[in-house]
Order: sequence, then structure tokens, then C-alpha cells
Amino acid sequence: MGLVTTVVLPLALAFIMFSLGLGLTWQDFARVAKQPKDFIVGLISQVILLPAVGFALIVVWPALPPEIALGVMIISAAPGGVTSNILTSFAKGDVALSISLTAIISLLCVVTIPLIVVFSHAHIFGEAAKGDISVTETAIKVFFIVTIPVLIGLAVRHFAKGFAARFDVTAEKISTVLFALVLSGAIFQERDNIIAFYADAGLITLALNVIMLFLAWWLGVMFGSGRRQRITISIECGLQNGTLAIAVATLLFGGGTAVIPAATYSLTMFATALIFIYFLRRVALPETS
Repeated sequence: MGLVTTVVLPLALAFIMFSLGLGLTWQDFARVAKQPKDFIVGLISQVILLPAVGFALIVVWPALPPEIALGVMIISAAPGGVTSNILTSFAKGDVALSISLTAIISLLCVVTIPLIVVFSHAHIFGEAAKGDISVTETAIKVFFIVTIPVLIGLAVRHFAKGFAARFDVTAEKISTVLFALVLSGAIFQERDNIIAFYADAGLITLALNVIMLFLAWWLGVMFGSGRRQRITISIECGLQNGTLAIAVATLLFGGGTAVIPAATYSLTMFATALIFIYFLRRVALPETS
């Protein structure tokens, strides 16, 4: 991909993460202390349970190509996407909790993504592959394309509140367009093989998505989270940052087949999330709990 891989994709992701930071305040982080139980349930669901389910699926899934398996683990390691906050509002969930989870897990991914991806790569490709990528190298790349832009956005919001307030809505729209372009570019690059790749990755990413929507809900029930909080945690675990997953697969492994699970997941997650929301609001539960 050349220039697209080395310049356009990282810049697009950096702007998306800057947009995330621009919409945050320090109160979004402080809020965690006020409702630690729900935050911890969301954190465990996304940082531990989601990759564990992804790993279990690639182990039991029959005849799964190794590059596809690696791509499944990359999307499993990605934090929640910014759009999860929008859908949480639509679903009448706890938007404040959603923002806190998105923000903090996005910052934590500088540690979690390298650990999960490097471990998965070694497991899938064997002992000989252990030296191909390192935790430190991966962490540095994630830090520059994720953490720094979020912190810059936070700083702009703190020191230039007027500009941040005016630009926030525009930044969200630009981020949405950039996400669509990155996803379209990933699909276009593999357009000749997309049907075969979707056959390989479509069902397993759909399974990962649906399983996590319901497992996160169940975990919230088990730990006594309220209905609005359970909605939030489920959506947060169902809508991953596909742009980041595509960037990690591209920057670390040259894209190709490893990108496909992030693309198929991103194409299906909105539809499943909307069906899930309808199920919760109209079928499974009354409006109050």
C-alpha cells in the first residue's frame, strides 16, 4: 500500500483518536471513582473476556487460516469505538459510563494490544515467530497513533474550550468519514478475494460479536449492574475500534488477509448492535428494571 500504509492510515487513525480526546473532559475519568463497579465490569468484559472469547473461537474453529485467526485476535484486542457512545445514547444506556470506558480502555490499549497481539502471533505461528514482533515495538507504535492524539485532544479541550466546543461536532463527522474511507480502502485492496475472505472470516467475527453482546450483558447481571449500565457495557463490547484494528494489522503485518476480520467485524457490528438494542428494548425487557 506504500504511502497509504505509512502515512494516510496512521494520520486517519490519529485524527479519529484526537477527536475522541477532544470530546472528553477530566470529569469523564473522575467519574470512574463514583461508579467503580460498573466500570470494572465493563473493563473486565472488554479487556479480558473479549480476547478470551476470541482466542477460544480461533482454537475451536475448523480449518481457520492463520492470518484470519491473527486478525480475529487483533479486533478482539481493539478498544471500543467512538460510535459506541452514540448507540448507547440511542439505546437509552449510560452514556457517561460509555464515554469513560471508551476513553480509559483506549488509553490502556497501549499495553493490552501489544500483549494480546504478540501472544496470539506466537501461538498461531509457532515458536519460530516469536522474534518477528515485540511487545515494546508494538507498544511504541500504538502509543504514537492512539495515546498521544487522545492526550492532545484532551489538552485542546482543557486549554481551548471555545475552539473545542465549536470543532467537536465537525471532528466527529470527519472521523466518521475517515472510518468509512479506511474500511473501504481495506476492502478495496482485497476486492478480488473479498468473497472468499468473508467466507473465512464472516461467520467467526459474527460469532465473536454476538457472543460478546450477550456475555457482557450476563456479566453485568451477575455483578448487579443496572439495566442502563448493562446496555452500555454490552454495546461497548460489541462495537470495536475497527480503524485501530486495521491500522495494527497493516502496520505490523503488512495488511493483507490479517485485515479481513476487522473489516468483516466492522461491517456487521452496527447491524447486530441495532438488533440487540431492539431485542432489549422491545422483546426481552420492559422499559424499567
